[in-house]
Amino acid sequence: MSFQVLFAVAQGFANAVLIILALASIVSIAAILERFFHLGKISGQNKQFRAKAASLLNSQDLSNIESLANAESIPQKALQLGLKHVKTHGEKGLDEIFTSYMILERPYLDKFLTFLATVGSNAPFIGLLGTVMGIMKAFDDLSRNTGGGNEVVMQGIAHALVATAIGLFVAIPAVISYNAFQRMVKETIQSVEIAKELCLSYAKVKKG
Repeated sequence: MSFQVLFAVAQGFANAVLIILALASIVSIAAILERFFHLGKISGQNKQFRAKAASLLNSQDLSNIESLANAESIPQKALQLGLKHVKTHGEKGLDEIFTSYMILERPYLDKFLTFLATVGSNAPFIGLLGTVMGIMKAFDDLSRNTGGGNEVVMQGIAHALVATAIGLFVAIPAVISYNAFQRMVKETIQSVEIAKELCLSYAKVKKG
């Protein structure tokens, strides 16, 4: 009797897994699209900032550094804060200003990334669990309908494997997107580091 209850639960759980994966897929796609447009915009701003920073370095004229801080991108906002600090307090405490700024900005950059990482790492296992439960039910059906032959179990196994396929379908885009977005976040942090080093150089030149 207990095994029959287990098989009944297995069938219900296999169906529940498909629903869970479908919901995870919908939320994952929404998160990917949101991050794609948000971080994509930030990535474009970072490229513009790096190009202007490279031009400033090539000119060897840090007196124009304020022109680099005249926009609202993340590294340029950081540069604005740094220059304001330098004019008031010099280079003392400048590193802490940039570190504090990035601590405040990081949660907005990392938004939904933990969710995507969780979906990417766990969806295949959830799908596999659904497949195992479905196969259990398929063999139980075969034991109840021995006259059905292999068709009964094969149909059940084919249905069960759908869970694994959906799990992979959900996980793969999540993992790819997570890695791409992590790279964008890293580029933003590096851009802020460039802004900090430029600001530090400006402070030393001004002091000298």
